[in-house]
Amino acid sequence: MDLNTTHQKKREVSGTLRKIIAADVFLTDRFCNWANCFLPFRSLRVHYKALEISCHGIPWLTGWMAFIWLVDSRSLYQMQVNFFIGLLLDILFVCVLKAFTRRRRPTANQSDMFATVGPDKYSFPSGHASRACFIAVFFIFLYPLFFIFYMPLMAWSISICMSRLLLRRHHSLDIIGGVLLGVFEAVLLSWLWVSEDFAVWIVSWLSDEKLEGGSYHV
Repeated sequence: MDLNTTHQKKREVSGTLRKIIAADVFLTDRFCNWANCFLPFRSLRVHYKALEISCHGIPWLTGWMAFIWLVDSRSLYQMQVNFFIGLLLDILFVCVLKAFTRRRRPTANQSDMFATVGPDKYSFPSGHASRACFIAVFFIFLYPLFFIFYMPLMAWSISICMSRLLLRRHHSLDIIGGVLLGVFEAVLLSWLWVSEDFAVWIVSWLSDEKLEGGSYHV
């Protein structure tokens, strides 16, 4: 009984936070109901799920590792390694925050076949939103691509965030928290930015090949 009492005290939520959460649930529900009045939601649902998969962590990690392995260009090593570190940081931060907050997903969230690819048990923050925001900031500010790619990147990132709401995977504050986390990850990565020599050493170690300039001395 003492253990149960202690556990209940640990999970107590303050009155102010409870009101904020309740308001978030209410506003998210109102927004989704309003959006569904103007969007052919059923016909667009498959596109929302495609967006869900396009920003999932596993395809990005495995795909990026394959990209590093297949595209053997020294000029890209620094970008490839730093971006991969950012992806790992994103997964780490999202897992820690979700384990700490343990906020449940919206009750309207449907556990269909795509749910085994995307949603996990907890809701805050949105990992898709943080990852989409991090990717956009990375390729716009940290490693700028050509200007013509900026709008598609922003459109994709915003679409990811909107789809998380309209699929009822997340509440509004989950998305906001994810966006802020993605920006924080990009800023943190800019401070931790790996040098070209160290990036070459990492790629050399991963590929088990001796690359020119791949010896790194601490």
